[in-house]
Amino acid sequence: MAERLAPTTYEQLPPDVRPLADDILKVSSAGLGGPYNALLRSPEMARRCFDLLDYLRFKTTVEKRLNEFAILIQARLANAQYEWWAHGPIAQRAGLSPDIIEQLRQCRRPQGMQADESLVYDFCVQLSLNHRVPDALWQRTVKHFGEQTVMDLVVLSGTYVMVSMVLNATQVEIPGGGAEPLEVLSPLDIRQRLLAD
Repeated sequence: MAERLAPTTYEQLPPDVRPLADDILKVSSAGLGGPYNALLRSPEMARRCFDLLDYLRFKTTVEKRLNEFAILIQARLANAQYEWWAHGPIAQRAGLSPDIIEQLRQCRRPQGMQADESLVYDFCVQLSLNHRVPDALWQRTVKHFGEQTVMDLVVLSGTYVMVSMVLNATQVEIPGGGAEPLEVLSPLDIRQRLLAD
């Protein structure tokens, strides 16, 4: 499977797009690769996406460990190889247990989650797979985190659905090919595994 878009270099960008590239390069471990290679095909949209991603990654009210867990949940749901490769190490550095990460990679509901991790898992999986959150789960999550953090979590989840789609549509590969890829599973199989008790 080859990537569908040729890499974008800084020198190829029009002068009016380079300030956006400068902002991306300040925070992106992938440089102008990953999703940015595709997004830069539409510079105005890329600017708006970057600003949203900047908030959701670095300024959100969701604790970093939980934020990265929510991103990994979306990567697993979408079989998004690059997203998993990029955010797995970040999640671990943020304090998410390697065991939790590995269980999710295997497409299982992780055992041994902390209470806040369990809430994030249940909330994100229900929202993503059922497009709804049951009342009792909503109330528990809002009681624990507050309304602003819950809304940040909702938008984070939706935004990383979009990032997964960009990466999968353009077939972005794992750099160097050395990392173990996610097992590509059907949507039905993912649903059955991740909603299992």
